[in-house]
Amino acid sequence: MDVTNRRTTATRRRPVKRRRARRRRLSARKRAALRLRRRLMLRRVLIGAGAVAAIAALAVLLPMTTAQAPVCAADPTSFPTAGIEGWQGEQLENAATIVLTARELGFDRAGQVIGVMAAMGESSLRAIDYGDWETSRVTNPDGSRTSSIGLFQQQEWWGSAEQRMDPASSAALFFDRLARLPAWHDMEPSLAIHRVQINTDPAHYAPFRSDAEAIVDALSGTCEVTG
Repeated sequence: MDVTNRRTTATRRRPVKRRRARRRRLSARKRAALRLRRRLMLRRVLIGAGAVAAIAALAVLLPMTTAQAPVCAADPTSFPTAGIEGWQGEQLENAATIVLTARELGFDRAGQVIGVMAAMGESSLRAIDYGDWETSRVTNPDGSRTSSIGLFQQQEWWGSAEQRMDPASSAALFFDRLARLPAWHDMEPSLAIHRVQINTDPAHYAPFRSDAEAIVDALSGTCEVTG
């Protein structure tokens, strides 16, 4: 091979080597970009996992920080101004009256919860002076007007209007009938109330159970004796 042919061959080989070097450089860049992409993805995963863990911790801690400390049922000034489960003011005072009346008559927590549930379902814990006739023109089975009033929406055969409108007296009337209900303690609370109130829907009071339990528990605090 002469000198000219050697130069030609060398010239042909140089582009090949350059292309290979370029490919190696490109491959190195791709590998670096891939490593960077992986690091970014890992960082995102870690950040996401940390956020999930923080939210989970907050969900656990929040109920602990917002739980209502028990207060004295006989002292309305100790009731939380923000209310309990959305019930506040006059409603909490009436619930406290029901709880205190139940205690005086010997009813335990279950009976107290049933009493509060009943008043929630009947009047939203308000001693209202009207009932189903005034709001919906509901009549009794014999066609006569219903005469329901008060916390428990009791009709005239329960007692006088004064008794039915007084929270403590109306609660006592309710618990008197509950006590005469055989095995009420073994019944579902809503069914026990239904048997006392004789309403149309046995499950009507069930949605109020958790709120009633929260209120009864919140009103279970020790009352300070003064004087």
